[in-house]
Amino acid sequence: MKTISKIKKQLLEEIESLKDERGLIQAGLPRYDRFFGRDSLITSWQLLPIQPDICRQTLKTLAFLQGKKIDKQSEEEPGKIIHETHWKLKWNPDLTKVPFPYYASVDSTPLFVIIFYFYFKKSGDKKFLKRYWKNILTALEWMEKYGDSDQDLFLEYERKNPNGLYHQGWKDTSKENLKIQSPVAIVEVQGYQYLALKYGANLAKILKKNNLAKDFLKRAKRLKKVFNRKFWLKKEKYFALALDAQKNKIRVITSNPGHLLFTGILEKDKEKLVVKRIFQKDLWTSFGIRTHSIKESNFDPLSYQLGSIWPHDNWIIAQGLKKLGYQKECQKIKKAIFKAYQTLGYLPELYGVVDRKIVEIPKACYPQAWTSGALLNFLVSKS
Repeated sequence: MKTISKIKKQLLEEIESLKDERGLIQAGLPRYDRFFGRDSLITSWQLLPIQPDICRQTLKTLAFLQGKKIDKQSEEEPGKIIHETHWKLKWNPDLTKVPFPYYASVDSTPLFVIIFYFYFKKSGDKKFLKRYWKNILTALEWMEKYGDSDQDLFLEYERKNPNGLYHQGWKDTSKENLKIQSPVAIVEVQGYQYLALKYGANLAKILKKNNLAKDFLKRAKRLKKVFNRKFWLKKEKYFALALDAQKNKIRVITSNPGHLLFTGILEKDKEKLVVKRIFQKDLWTSFGIRTHSIKESNFDPLSYQLGSIWPHDNWIIAQGLKKLGYQKECQKIKKAIFKAYQTLGYLPELYGVVDRKIVEIPKACYPQAWTSGALLNFLVSKS
């Protein structure tokens, strides 16, 4: 059995193998050898304790690529952070008639603000903050003007390019199985928006822009109140996966609400119920939390996002548990992901669990940046 130091070495080598010529992290091999907004931000967060320069370079590059105009083909909008791009290709090889850079992501923009705040807290670099404050501000403005086009406080997505991604949260391959009519307000993104507003206010205060800070905090307060009312499922004691175009709750049990734990958007009584729910047997396995409940009719333990287990998904949930003081539950997830690594001898993008046994999924990428980053962060973190 490998020692912890050897495992860390292996994970660092995996991360290194994913760096492109600019020193940026590609999402994963062999299928996603490109620069992704969401993936790079989450990986930067994971690597912040050991390689903060990756986060700095990622933020600078995303700021450079930040949307400046309205373009339906690329789904670019002012202030929006990219979904993905490739430095040598003009067109997306996976999506017909979709150009690079491609902007169809509802969560990369609030995550940009959140990760920028994490980086500032780590570095204390006020000069860097001042240099990119306009980018932070336009990202926050995008959330209100473009991300919330119907002005109900929720971030929604609806593809502008008919050849592009239908679903634009991290679970972006489930159109036929989920059958949600767009525009879609996906659950975890509302938490990201809330935290982006809170952290945006903190950064505004540092720069003595107190009126802006008040505006952000006012929106955050209103969002928290309406979110806990509109997304809550009383019978299930959990949160809906999404609201559809008619504002109907999509009553599907998934791992998505677990992401809310690190954002602060949950009311205290609901926080405890979410923690309890994600560890019930239909979601929890000894190798981690499933993306989709086994009780759902479309559950498939070997699907890409409808029942498989993703280490990065579990890692994000664990960050919320740790932040809120659920140390026992956080350790439970950490041990489960480490168990998966020990069983397989490596940690892929995703895997399945069938009859309590881990099952490899052939199409899973390896190495995958936010997977390697998840385990590495678990191993270097103090708790």
